Amino acid sequence: MGDFLSIFVEQITTTSPLEWCAVVLAMAYVFFAAKQSSWCWLCAFISTAIYTWLFWQVTLPFQAALNFFYMVMAGYGYYQWSKGGQNGEAKPIRFWPWWVHAIIVPTMLCAAWIMSEVATSQFNSEHLLLDASINLLSVITTFMVAHKILQNWVYWFFINIASAYLYLQVGYALSACLFLGYVGFSVFGYVQWRVEYKEQRGHIDYSGAASQRI
Repeated sequence: MGDFLSIFVEQITTTSPLEWCAVVLAMAYVFFAAKQSSWCWLCAFISTAIYTWLFWQVTLPFQAALNFFYMVMAGYGYYQWSKGGQNGEAKPIRFWPWWVHAIIVPTMLCAAWIMSEVATSQFNSEHLLLDASINLLSVITTFMVAHKILQNWVYWFFINIASAYLYLQVGYALSACLFLGYVGFSVFGYVQWRVEYKEQRGHIDYSGAASQRI
């Protein structure tokens, strides 16, 4: 335990200013996303640009590629949120039924295993399977955020736990702490969106409009 704490403290104290910047902007992204503020996408763009470079330096190719994808999705997410819903209203929160997730999760995990097996010949890393699993599930979840699917926060809850473990293994202790904090933010975001979703449903049911469920 003592050795672990000393290594952890050493990693924190030697954290680069660039990683600190990425962490602060990443925290701002999640806060603004939970509040449904479009500022989240600007924070996401800058933070993920930094992380793209950082992860490439420690041979986490899928994480580097994922963060490059996040950069693109920051623009896409801003566009989706700025479109809003009908009559110029804010984009509504939607809900996907359980069977959609029963297809998504096993499919992504199988694809991650294939990706990690292929990448083994190119990259010398013992974390490729976890790296690839986080990558693919995060891609799907980011699309869910852009389209305001309520359950995106449930996905992030588990992705963030796995990410924290992965980053601690490669020496990014500060980022590991960030993603542990994200676990709490995931709960916060889900509660915030769930309240608004229920309000939407109540308004829709009252007005006789079509259901927001797909």
